[in-house]
Amino acid sequence: IDFYSGKTATSLLEKYPNLIVLQTFSKAWAMAGERIGIAFAHQNIIEVLSKIKFPYNIGTPSLKVLERALEKTSSTKIIINQIIQEREMLKMKLQALPCVEKVYPSDSNFLLVKTTDANSIYRYLLSKTIVVRNRSNEPLCENCLRITVGKPEENQRLIETLKTYQP
Repeated sequence: IDFYSGKTATSLLEKYPNLIVLQTFSKAWAMAGERIGIAFAHQNIIEVLSKIKFPYNIGTPSLKVLERALEKTSSTKIIINQIIQEREMLKMKLQALPCVEKVYPSDSNFLLVKTTDANSIYRYLLSKTIVVRNRSNEPLCENCLRITVGKPEENQRLIETLKTYQP
């Protein structure tokens, strides 16, 4: 939701009492290693989940990291906006490459990119120490790479490296 300009699905919770909306702090808040998220749901679902969960929701070290992150909400929003701008620039530059067939719409910090030969491009990028995720084995993702939006210099290096790719 941090990268999405639309409305969150939490507004649907009253209409659909069986709905659970999950939000992670992994992507926008740079806390993937902490494994912290939030579940929004109807009170009946929360009561059931409370009966089966571990006694402590979040460990003390992770809770301290979360508290520090929440104190910096304004700087996180600036970073999120930078990632969104960088994502749009990366999308535009990827679409211009001959090895790219399609860049799918994204409301996240990554792009799903249909390529001419994902396996070959994946190996080529790895040989240049650029790590992306090959999603070719996922249903409906044949020849697709998942590319995380990096810092401007990382994204530029990716584009320049892909320009030198030879099938």
